[in-house]
Amino acid sequence: MRGVTQPWGLDRTDREGGFVLVAVLWILISLAGLAGALSVYLHSTAQRLSLDDTRLRSAALASAGLELAAYRFVAVPKTQRAAAGAFSFRLDHAQVSVVFRSEAARVDLNHASKQMLANLFGVLGTRADKAGEYADRIIGWRTPLSETTADAERDLYRTAGVDYMPRNAPFAHAEELRLVLGLPPDLVDKAMPYVTVFSGRREIDALEAAPEVVAALPGMTQDGLKSFLDQRAGLRREARSVAAALGPARADATLDVGDAVRVWITVGFDAGRRAAAEVVILLGDDDEPYRILAWRDDAGSPAMPRQSGRAL
Repeated sequence: MRGVTQPWGLDRTDREGGFVLVAVLWILISLAGLAGALSVYLHSTAQRLSLDDTRLRSAALASAGLELAAYRFVAVPKTQRAAAGAFSFRLDHAQVSVVFRSEAARVDLNHASKQMLANLFGVLGTRADKAGEYADRIIGWRTPLSETTADAERDLYRTAGVDYMPRNAPFAHAEELRLVLGLPPDLVDKAMPYVTVFSGRREIDALEAAPEVVAALPGMTQDGLKSFLDQRAGLRREARSVAAALGPARADATLDVGDAVRVWITVGFDAGRRAAAEVVILLGDDDEPYRILAWRDDAGSPAMPRQSGRAL
């Protein structure tokens, strides 16, 4: 009996060999795709681990800088504490720079007088009538409700159609200033470097405050401001000389360093990466040397204080 001719001129063995070859090729292609995906995954994982490692090292170095800053305060009697300063050190292939300044150098939103607040807004470019209005709104925000007075402040918010009411209690943080009715966002942005909720006092430390804050002191004049700033670098932290230099503005100034301190920490790694943090701490006692009140990463560092620091 004659054999049957296979189609396309291939016998059964050849066809099976061809199928096996195609299957092998598909397996090889799949393996190549898996290898590529694995390579991408490993590269991405390595980058992520590297970034995580940098973040962990940055956090550790920032904490070290904060610990050293706090130690500089608690290691000396309160009457001898520096109101501001700076220092730097090297650790873990990085340069760490620390700048610290008492919160008394800022205007406290919870304690400042209406005149101080209005003056600050005026220094920042606001018309006198508007500056007074904004100061009223800040005081209205922080003033507790009274059963004997009309709820006039809340009526303003209702009329404005906003979906919240004033706190009628102290500001919880400075960013809350953005919620105060009527304050322009650009004005709040300008004010943020000069305000706080942590100093706990009406007065400001004029020896360490920014010129804008000194200019906001009630009773301060343009000539008085220029004269004080010209003298400030040579003034000792002594009540009589500072009062004489401030003149009529001395009533709202203090020499008390206080327990709240703002610390800026900048970490520069030898490989080029940089990180920064801005932290506010409240100094305590031996059981709790300090407590963190606020922490913000990637914060810009301020100008160096009057006292120059030295490297450790």
